[in-house]
Amino acid sequence: MAIEVYLIFDGNCREAVEFYADVFKTEAPQIMTFGDGPENPDFPIPEEAKSLVMHTNINVAGSRLMFSDNWPGSPYVVGNNISVTVVSDDEAFIRSSFEGLKEGGKVSMELQETFWSKCYGAVKDKFGVEWQVSLDSGELF
Repeated sequence: MAIEVYLIFDGNCREAVEFYADVFKTEAPQIMTFGDGPENPDFPIPEEAKSLVMHTNINVAGSRLMFSDNWPGSPYVVGNNISVTVVSDDEAFIRSSFEGLKEGGKVSMELQETFWSKCYGAVKDKFGVEWQVSLDSGELF
């Protein structure tokens, strides 16, 4: 079983997933918009929703991250109740990912050695998502 994270954005999902795909050097995401779905006369899609992302995903360090835009008019709150953690035994990947995520974001803990990792950092990216990156030494992670 896997734990998968689903991130919801307020109209800027395409920009966010393309940013993450670049940061983590993944394949380009396949994006399905609300307008790509089948039409239902009982539930017409508002024009402003047709180009919004209904679903996409990327694979980061062996885990799938899923993404969507919020449905127009639905409440949207940027919160701090989720933190996405990337754990890898590739230090260059950890360092590169952290550098990418901190562009336009706010670092809460610079990359450094901790008691659980030789290379750990925490950052809130430019989209308000909390990230942790950690080098897996095979001991605690």
